Amino acid sequence: MDQFGTILNFLIYLAVTVPLVGLGILFFNLTTPYSEFKLIRDGGELSDPAKVAAGKAAAYDLGGKIIGQVLVLASAVYHSVGILDLVIWGLLGIAFQIIIFYLFELLTPFKVLAEIPKGNVSVGIFSFCLSLASGLLMASLISY
Repeated sequence: MDQFGTILNFLIYLAVTVPLVGLGILFFNLTTPYSEFKLIRDGGELSDPAKVAAGKAAAYDLGGKIIGQVLVLASAVYHSVGILDLVIWGLLGIAFQIIIFYLFELLTPFKVLAEIPKGNVSVGIFSFCLSLASGLLMASLISY
């Protein structure tokens, strides 16, 4: 493949993966009863320690989901046989990140959906680690 073809391929895959990340962020926000972005934005009110903590917890939670999704997408780019294949794996990655989050919600002795807006940073960090680990695991499962 000549240099132009390589650059064109890069741009096509970039044009598919970036919107998939955006779609994942949208779905992550729609599947929680709170707005991660509002909690993160309000976390800048340094005079209110509860809002700062809630912002940190939400940032860890959402950040972990995004990194987990990008790990799946990176593996899908590497292993995919075409754009449609990449899109399918990307959508599956989004769906499974959401499913794993709700399994986490069901299996823990605390309620993640209640703890994040309350500012429980420990739960946010734990959720981050779970999303990172599940994204890495899903990424490694993509193979032909």
